[in-house]
Amino acid sequence: MNIEFLSTVAVITPDTTSSRKLYVEALGLPLEGQGDGYHHSEQIAGCKSFGIWPLSQAAQACFGTDEWPAGRPVPQVSIEFDVAGAAAVGPAALELQQAGYELLHAAREEPWGQTVARLQSPEGAIVGISYAPVLHD
Repeated sequence: MNIEFLSTVAVITPDTTSSRKLYVEALGLPLEGQGDGYHHSEQIAGCKSFGIWPLSQAAQACFGTDEWPAGRPVPQVSIEFDVAGAAAVGPAALELQQAGYELLHAAREEPWGQTVARLQSPEGAIVGISYAPVLHD
């Protein structure tokens, strides 16, 4: 697998109001909301995309339900690594499976055009192998 860059870091929160207060009001980060609780910016130097991701949306993205499964560690962060193209995501995910990692979901294209496969790290983080066309020059 050939990781091109760290594309996205998002804190995962059960309380977007408190998280927004820290990251937007106290730290002054230029995060924009999408009306659904997700806030993000592609305007923070050194990071392709930073976000505040509601836990319910993370659960929906990984498991198709608004509740995080009781038998799994509740994630605090999501980190995504981008590969060269959408076609590289599936083979990278397979490589991780063959190395013994359990995928939360296989490679798939999201409605916004990103292709991503996710797993949960030993620390509990959601780790994505992805291709987000808007983040590539």
